Amino acid sequence: MHLLASQIAAATGGTLHGPDVQVVSASIDSRTIAPGQLFVPIVAARDGHDFIPVAVDAGATVYLTDRAPDPAVTATAVQVADTAVALADIGRAVRASLPPRVVGVTGSVGKTSTKDLLAGVLATTYRTAASEKSFNNELGLPLTLLGAPDDTEAVVLEMGARGVGHIALLCDIASPTVGVITRVEAVHLEMFGTLDDVAQAKGELVESLPTDGIAVLNADHAVVKAMRSRTQARVLTYGVADDADVRATDVVLDAQLRASFTLHSPWGSTPVALQARGEHQVPNALAAAAAACGLGVPLDALPSGLNDAALSGLRMEMRTTAAGVTVINDAYNANPTSMIAGLSSLHRLDARRRFAVVGTMAELGSDGPAAHLDVARQATDLGITVIAVDEPAYGDAGVIHVADVAGAVAALGDLAEGDAVLVKGSRVAQLERVAQALA
Repeated sequence: MHLLASQIAAATGGTLHGPDVQVVSASIDSRTIAPGQLFVPIVAARDGHDFIPVAVDAGATVYLTDRAPDPAVTATAVQVADTAVALADIGRAVRASLPPRVVGVTGSVGKTSTKDLLAGVLATTYRTAASEKSFNNELGLPLTLLGAPDDTEAVVLEMGARGVGHIALLCDIASPTVGVITRVEAVHLEMFGTLDDVAQAKGELVESLPTDGIAVLNADHAVVKAMRSRTQARVLTYGVADDADVRATDVVLDAQLRASFTLHSPWGSTPVALQARGEHQVPNALAAAAAACGLGVPLDALPSGLNDAALSGLRMEMRTTAAGVTVINDAYNANPTSMIAGLSSLHRLDARRRFAVVGTMAELGSDGPAAHLDVARQATDLGITVIAVDEPAYGDAGVIHVADVAGAVAALGDLAEGDAVLVKGSRVAQLERVAQALA
């Protein structure tokens, strides 16, 4: 979005210092500044104000600051009380200029893939902007709004939460008209406390919807389906349940773990084939289809939109090495639900031997030890050899423990044609390095 510095000052209640120049989009990282952007210095572990000169040298034409501007920095400044709060205020102002097709997507698992699939489908009909990567918090969401082109007709926003009230804050900024909830699981309990707290937080999305909005709820997940009582918006359900509004039948996985199925909906039925890997992507595709059709995308656009969607990295990326070894890089994040989904996908591969290189599943709170042991047990039951990297909680029953990436590669030994390796762990484990080493 193109904004004048005076508009930024008005939106934030800030004071303009310098010429009233224009910006397009914004960044909070001085290393990624593009010419013409707004730089928003965030005060966190490091004070972003220290990098204002670097950002301006890189091309930032306007910057926010919570202190008197440095006269040695030649760019226009907008002085505000709090730069993070000001960024949210700018996001609200931008949202007010956008059309009503703004979709929020949240859930314990599957929200990024659902966001990607939905953006792909909406793009068949509307000029669509969507959250990059996992820009899903109070900083990333307004940055996504600011990055939307001026002619945007639809926006898809991923919404994450660290506790009760966080989704409500994001909705206050974004004013979504459609809300998609994937699943509610016992993840991030270290921050939330209980499963009920997770459900309370995720349901804030549907509570925020206007009466003429649409709540898209998972019919296969009782906690999510029950959220229909928390919204006055129209409800569309999805899943494999017979009573789901949008459902899948005849699901088949090909040799590359890509699902095909028949999609049934109030708008008709159509065959669908996904590039996204794993049967767990089917409900994500159904959620995307329900939201898109609810916003007026024609049924015949669904197959190409779902198939051609650009998917975020480190999620079920499959490669075959020169030696004929299949490597599944699903190392972006991990929780018990997504870990079991990854193991199930690995089990369904036609492989000579199957290995899972796993890292910690973070932020599970007191449920963590039992959850890790359960994953190891299920992997063993599926005939998968588990190699745990720097995480003793997986236990000793058939698990090979190593200290680091080099140890994991060594434990895999001489892989040969027909072997398959899944690499998965929470972001802190950075296990994509194992996949890179194998490649």
